[in-house]
Amino acid sequence: MPSLKDLKNKITSIKNTRKITKAMQMVAAAKLRRAQEAAEAGRPYAERMNAVMAGLSASVGGSTSAPRLLAGTGSNKVHLLVVMTAERGLCGGFNSTIVRLARVRINALLGQGKTVKILTVGKKGREQLKRDFAAHFVGHVDLSEVKRVGYVQAQAIAKDILQRFDAGEFDVATLFFNRFQSVIAQVPTAQQVIPAKFEAVEDTTTALYDYEPSEEGILADLLPRGVATQVFTALLENGASEQGARMSAMDNATRNAGDMIDKYTTIYNRSRQAAITKELIEIISGAEAL
Repeated sequence: MPSLKDLKNKITSIKNTRKITKAMQMVAAAKLRRAQEAAEAGRPYAERMNAVMAGLSASVGGSTSAPRLLAGTGSNKVHLLVVMTAERGLCGGFNSTIVRLARVRINALLGQGKTVKILTVGKKGREQLKRDFAAHFVGHVDLSEVKRVGYVQAQAIAKDILQRFDAGEFDVATLFFNRFQSVIAQVPTAQQVIPAKFEAVEDTTTALYDYEPSEEGILADLLPRGVATQVFTALLENGASEQGARMSAMDNATRNAGDMIDKYTTIYNRSRQAAITKELIEIISGAEAL
């Protein structure tokens, strides 16, 4: 049975922890508002970009003059997996869900005899994957010094991916990130960016447009921007998901700390009452003995 001093120290320690988790919850709530607004503001542009390129790629079809980013290398032997996680922890299962999805894909590809290369964005994903797949790492992007992720960071990541593709280092590139739905719901997502894949868009007006200089030429210019846009969208979605997950995790931690404080306070009061009762009994027994 711990002493009264030990119980009191434990209660004080848990109270201090609760202050920290409460503060982190409030900070995450403030950051979430900005991150959610940024993610939602970026979606219309990404959707419209997808619609334009989907129409163009459908028109080009299987043409021999189709850009290499759209047509691919003609092989799917080497896969580049871009795993995007957070630089910090204390955000519940945010990082683990992305890594779990990536790990399933890696094992599946290796089981099929494919070559896997991993590019990590964010320290937490790298830490979890390096235990089993360190030999497959080809690069890492550190965003720990970036206070607010912007399009500049997305361009740098996209440029790295495109340079590797031009050098013939891989055939297929896939982004792994969490898509933000709500504070308690983030969806692990795997999105192929090379060769470019676009969701079918029902738009009968696309047939009325004439493109100059040519559809292939426009695609050749738009596809690299499309990769950067997809990377930027993934970063924004990840940012909002991270803050939502951290806010939820810190809220749960604050509640759990409160429950523990109540529990140990009850034990402390009972132990103190028992000690006082014991002292009174000893005093009364001593007085009767006289």
